[in-house]
Amino acid sequence: MMEYKGYAAGPIDFDPEDGTFSGTVVGLRDVIHFEGSTARELKRAFRESIDSYLKLCAEEGKEPDRPFNGKILLRTESDLHRKAALRAAAEGVSLNQWISDQLEIRLKMRRS
Repeated sequence: MMEYKGYAAGPIDFDPEDGTFSGTVVGLRDVIHFEGSTARELKRAFRESIDSYLKLCAEEGKEPDRPFNGKILLRTESDLHRKAALRAAAEGVSLNQWISDQLEIRLKMRRS
């Protein structure tokens, strides 16, 4: 995965007609697109696109969108909250850690 200044590239697509690779930066409301004909060009375009985005935000006095920070506000039914808290306690971990572990397990199942 390509990363630069805290931003990460999403999946890279290839257009066989144009012979170009392209992608977008993931985890943002704003769209940052980049493309190149070679891996080197793609990497350079990725970095330049992020630099251009940050410069544009500064010029407009706009706070740039940032990737996810790892904090999730979760609302659920009280009974489910209780069951999850009890399960986490039984496993000797915090509720935050237990929920994070469950998300990771579920996401790994989706990749298979």
